[in-house]
Amino acid sequence: MAIRLSALIVYFASGFAALLYQVVWQRTLAIFSGTDVRAATIVVAAFMAGLGCGSLAGGAVADRLSRRASLLVFATAELAIGAFGAISALFFYGVLYERLGGLGLGFGPTAAVLFGSLLWPTFFMGATLPLIARALATSVGSAASTIGALYACNTLGAAVGAVCATWVFLPISGIEGTVRVAVAVNIACATAALPFAAAPQRAMPVPSRRGAGVRIDDQPDVETTTAASRTGAYAALFALSGFLALSFEIVWFRLLAVMQKGTAYTFGSVLAVYLLSLGAGAAAGSGLARRLCRPATGFLALQAAAGLYAVVAVSIFVAGLNSSASSLRWFAEYFRGNQGMDVRAAVLQLAALAGVQTAGVAAAWPSDFLRIYALLPAALIGPAVFMIGASFPLLQKAVHDDVAHIGRRVGLLLAANIAGSTAGAFVTGWILLDSLGTARSVVVLGMASGAFALLAVRESLGAVSRRGVLASAAVALVFAGVAVSSPDAATVWAALHGTTRQRVISAEDSTGVSALRVDESFGRTGTQRVVVFANGLGQSWIPYGDIHTQLGAVPAFFHPRPRTAAIIGLGSGDTLYAMAGRREIERITTIEIVRPQLKTLQQLIQLFPYPPLQVIVGGQADGPAIEHLSGDGRLYLTRTSRRFDIIEADALRPSSAFSGNLYSDAYFELVRSRLNPGGLAVTWTPTERVARTFIKVFPHAWHAGSILVGSNDPIDVNPEAIWQRINHPSVLDHFQWGNVDILQQMRPYVHGPARQYGPAHDRAALVDINTDLFPKDEFSLREQ
Repeated sequence: MAIRLSALIVYFASGFAALLYQVVWQRTLAIFSGTDVRAATIVVAAFMAGLGCGSLAGGAVADRLSRRASLLVFATAELAIGAFGAISALFFYGVLYERLGGLGLGFGPTAAVLFGSLLWPTFFMGATLPLIARALATSVGSAASTIGALYACNTLGAAVGAVCATWVFLPISGIEGTVRVAVAVNIACATAALPFAAAPQRAMPVPSRRGAGVRIDDQPDVETTTAASRTGAYAALFALSGFLALSFEIVWFRLLAVMQKGTAYTFGSVLAVYLLSLGAGAAAGSGLARRLCRPATGFLALQAAAGLYAVVAVSIFVAGLNSSASSLRWFAEYFRGNQGMDVRAAVLQLAALAGVQTAGVAAAWPSDFLRIYALLPAALIGPAVFMIGASFPLLQKAVHDDVAHIGRRVGLLLAANIAGSTAGAFVTGWILLDSLGTARSVVVLGMASGAFALLAVRESLGAVSRRGVLASAAVALVFAGVAVSSPDAATVWAALHGTTRQRVISAEDSTGVSALRVDESFGRTGTQRVVVFANGLGQSWIPYGDIHTQLGAVPAFFHPRPRTAAIIGLGSGDTLYAMAGRREIERITTIEIVRPQLKTLQQLIQLFPYPPLQVIVGGQADGPAIEHLSGDGRLYLTRTSRRFDIIEADALRPSSAFSGNLYSDAYFELVRSRLNPGGLAVTWTPTERVARTFIKVFPHAWHAGSILVGSNDPIDVNPEAIWQRINHPSVLDHFQWGNVDILQQMRPYVHGPARQYGPAHDRAALVDINTDLFPKDEFSLREQ
């Protein structure tokens, strides 16, 4: 009993460390491969492929080892993971990104590089469950509950790791500090396992062995067909389970990212809820496995119920948002807002509640925060994932009838599940989201889960019996009814942006969700105000004016002879329109990561013919050529050989997910290297830390209001020349066409106070900055 309890604790800690790695590695590798869904899918697939290889190899090796040897190899695996972890930040960032990032590798080479890079640690991670299961499972009767308990503890540890990585370690110590914690945990796991491996063999119960085809006397409730003959079928079913589980995880994350408005905390929080539900389900399933007479039927029923719940939960939630008398009105109002929640304030409230001294913060439950980051994902995905987790021990009971083959069968099942998960990541992330969208993908995946329900009926009632036929027909009707009654994409996205489908234009694909919400009328023209959302977060608005106009106009009119410009982020097109007012510019290239952004602007023209949109979509005969590209803007700059006179990243909220990639010193260094002689870089400065980071990189900088302009060369700010360019008749006509008062927009920058920084400015004191490995502003850290 002491060995079992200690092993469960060790395996909990192993899962904790694994998720610390996954969170930080996925973030670090995104700098190399990109932050869009397609790039993220490659990272996930490479991670899963390594786990699958490790599971197969670990299972094959475990069955050839004694219990003591299995524990020794488990300890070695933990040390191997920790050894790689110790150099991982240097390798992933210093080698992959800094040396290979600019090569422009295609899909195949990128996938191969990622798989090869992740193979060592993920291989050993995948091998750990078969190894420790072989060491602990001493009889066939206890195998299912033992393996289920190990899986539950490891998954619960992973859930805690996801929470701690996202909310504690990354904000406090960045990527490198988080990795150091994970390495220390790996070493502790290995150290804790060694004493049990070194214990005298007589202290360890000898496993009871049975032949593969012998009926198990102490398990009279095992289904009549031997498990050995059905292992392949069980592996195929578990592969389908993995396919659906990972596919649902992708669409759930898409939905919840929009609902939570895409902060740096979204990924880890949703992953934590997912893993917590999965682990709790596995723990419950471990107890259920001891009593269930038909474990295979139970596995199938739980898988079917999980898929059905996934569809029903989304349908009920969306219907509740659209009901005026619904208790979900708070959520509808939150979704209507342009900005996400002040996460940092909620964290400080929780800290005060826990007794941590936080000046000026009341010790109170941050109820709104808990609604969005805990209650909402728990209700939407928790029960479905719980059922998926509970099914795992049932399948273990169905497949194990020989303790001598426990390692191999555990490894085979895990490898099949991982292979299915990998396929699900590609099919859903690359195909379903593009061709069907999120709403229809949920329905299709739910209907696919119906196959488990039909198989459960066949297992329990027979395929051709009268009762079996009637039950199958009833199951088909239930799933078909749920599919027909589910909301379409327009209804879902309207509800998740706080409006009705008549007042929203939405489009999505694998790169993200774009929504244009038409709000109240304003002004004498009766034109509608349109709020532009990207993945649920309000980014800009129409009609044009204010900071987005200024970000485009300032560098365009400050530069004496601009010819080419690049804008990272399309948004409403305001910055692009303002920059296009400078007729000397020959080409403007926009790089937008959410590809449907341009599509929704094109659709908006048909409903609200706002003149500047014609420039955004089709350009002007006498204006710059407009080139629209889709992709990760930083990745584009990393790989392009082009140089520009102006490079601007459109205003991005600093707490947005991956915003740190566009506010770090390394990003600003990249921009600096892509400027032509005399070229200008421009950024919005939402925080003083962003300003410090920018000034530290550029030898010449000019700062006014919330805009910073940087260059490799002296910036000649000549108010008289700038004002003359702006007052040119063609420029005034351009902005008057869009009803933008460009003179008012530019006056504070041309004639207002500003500060310049040259090479002689002391930059040694600029230490509290954003870096790629510690994006402090993204985690809303208080400035020093």
